[in-house]
Amino acid sequence: MNPLSYIKPPSVDETSTLMRHPGHRLLGGGTNLVDLMRKGIEHPSGLVDVAALSDLIETRADGSLFIGAATRNSAVAAHPLVRAKYPVLARAILAGASAQIRNMATVGGNIMQRTRCLYFQDPATGCNKRVPGSGCDAIGGLNRHHAIIGTSPSCIAVHPSDMCVALAALDASVHVTGPNGPRIVPLVDVHRLPGDRPDLDTVLDSHDLITAVEIPALPPGTRSAYRKVRDRASYAFGLVSIAGSLGMHGDRIGHVRIAFGGIAPKPWRALRAEAILSGAQAGRAAFADAIASALADAAPQAGNAFKVDLAIRTSVAVLTELSGSAR
Repeated sequence: MNPLSYIKPPSVDETSTLMRHPGHRLLGGGTNLVDLMRKGIEHPSGLVDVAALSDLIETRADGSLFIGAATRNSAVAAHPLVRAKYPVLARAILAGASAQIRNMATVGGNIMQRTRCLYFQDPATGCNKRVPGSGCDAIGGLNRHHAIIGTSPSCIAVHPSDMCVALAALDASVHVTGPNGPRIVPLVDVHRLPGDRPDLDTVLDSHDLITAVEIPALPPGTRSAYRKVRDRASYAFGLVSIAGSLGMHGDRIGHVRIAFGGIAPKPWRALRAEAILSGAQAGRAAFADAIASALADAAPQAGNAFKVDLAIRTSVAVLTELSGSAR
């Protein structure tokens, strides 16, 4: 048993100061960190409890939605404004975990959760994310659930969050505070690709604290949806998921945002597909061609090559639904 301290600071400033200690870890709902401690992956010397710091959901003057980092996932998914204006976010959260976990997990903790790769979670295996330089046993191993794009020779782990995929498709920003003061980071820039340092999950420093997430107002008439394909219906991690928001101008596509989960080390924005589809006529063939182009750089493993076709077919279904296209 490793002795550790438990601290519940009363303010963001005091939290930021406490996090300068290299052995301290932030504790929100504990749904990821406590698991990793039990498995011997994380060994903190102190837990800094931030679950009561900022748990609000409010609309700002510019129409954006502001969500405090300590807000429980269940509160976000059930909020009338989220359900009415951002159904993609509500559906992603509901698809992500059981009610018990949603009642504990926080927005900030969801963003910062670590991969659920089986090799990362098993100290007996080689994992560069867990122990740099130890290799990646997922390459050439059991990799059905692993990434097909954005990977490196050092790591093919996939990012586990459903909520973050929806936030990526909503152009969300993350409010962060640290020793150098507050700053705002686009959600799509928070998580890193593995490169040769897969042990670094995000661009945030250990003493940084997420204080809120901000979602801009969607253009009028925009519809959004989230779809997750998994091996079983009961809260399994997704093989492929897609978050989409789309607005039509007649039969032409106006606003379009597409993000994938289950296929990359971070929530994956399909920027190439968005550029192709913007202003294009809606239709299944156009959607399939655009998504195929966005996945042209995919480099699947032997166990997950099916994800390319699955991502295309799932995307076509979601975008067809959002556009109301019968073509």
